[in-house]
Amino acid sequence: MSTALDIARRALGDGELSIPRVALGCGDFGGVGSAPELFGQGPDRDGAFAIMDAAWGAAVEHFDTADAYGGGASETMVGEWMQARGVRPSLTTKTFNPMHAGGDRGLAPERISRQLQSSLERLGVDSVALYLCHEFDPVIPLRDSFVVLEDAVAGGRIGAYGVSNFSADQLGCALDAGAPVAVQNSYSLLDRGDEDTVLPLCARERIAYLAFGPLSGGWLTGKYRRGEPFPAQSRMAQRPGPYRSLVHDATFDRLERLSALARRREMSLAGLALAWLLSDERVTQIVIGPMAPSHLDPLREALCNPLSALERHELDA
Repeated sequence: MSTALDIARRALGDGELSIPRVALGCGDFGGVGSAPELFGQGPDRDGAFAIMDAAWGAAVEHFDTADAYGGGASETMVGEWMQARGVRPSLTTKTFNPMHAGGDRGLAPERISRQLQSSLERLGVDSVALYLCHEFDPVIPLRDSFVVLEDAVAGGRIGAYGVSNFSADQLGCALDAGAPVAVQNSYSLLDRGDEDTVLPLCARERIAYLAFGPLSGGWLTGKYRRGEPFPAQSRMAQRPGPYRSLVHDATFDRLERLSALARRREMSLAGLALAWLLSDERVTQIVIGPMAPSHLDPLREALCNPLSALERHELDA
C-alpha cells in the first residue's frame, strides 16, 4: 500500500474554493490525450484502475480528465473506479475537442451544455469541482460560452470554471468576458513559454495557474537518449507533435546538466523537475500523468526533497 503524501492545498483563484497542489492526470486512460487516431491505446481499464488505486493511496485526491480523452473512455474509467472503490476525488474535466474523428468541436453554448451533461453521466456524479474550456475558440464569443458556465455554477453542476491552452492575450479576453478562476497550460523546465506572459497575468489578476506536462512528454525522465530511437509506447513514439521542437542537441545538452544536478541531490531527473515546479508559489497545481503506479515515485521524491531558493535559482539558470 502506498504511504500517504502530504499534499498542500491552494486557493482556486480569488474565491473560497481550493484544490490540492497535485492532480492525477487521466489523459492517457483509454487513449493518448484527445487524438482520435490513438483512441484505444494508453492504459486499459485494469491499468487505469491500478494507477488510480496507487494515486489515491498516496493521497492524490484530485483527478483531471476531459470529455475527449480516449473518446470518453477516460471519464468512463474514472467513473467506474469511483463506483467500484466507493470513494470520491474532486474532479476537473474539460470540453472543446471532438470525442470522435470527424465530430463537432468548440465552445458553442448548446455544445457545452450537452458535453457537460455527458461528462457528468460518464463520471457518475452530479457535479465536478472545476470545468475548463479545453482550447480557445476563435469562432464563438467567450461571453456566450461563459453564460452557460455561470449557469452551471449557479445550478451546482460545477464548482467553478476556467480555461486551458490559452495564451496571455486569450486569457485577457476571457477575463473581460467572464470570471474564470484558473488557466491550465503546459509548463515545465523545458517549456517555459508562460513565464513572462501568462504567469504574471495570473499573479496580477489572482487566477490559479495549473501546469500540465510537467515532465514534457517524458523528456524530463531521461528516457530519451541522444542518437537513440525513441522507446516504443513512449509519447515521442506515439504522439510526438507537441514535443517535436525539443529534438535537437541543445535539449540533450540541457538534460545532461539537469541530470548532473539531480544526481548531486540524489534524486531522479523527474523528481527534480517536479520539485522545481512545486517550489514555485505561482503554480497552484501540477497535473501528473503516470502510465504505471511506479511512475508516482518521482512525486514522492519531489515532496520529500523540496528545493531551497538557491537550488531553484540554479535550475532557473
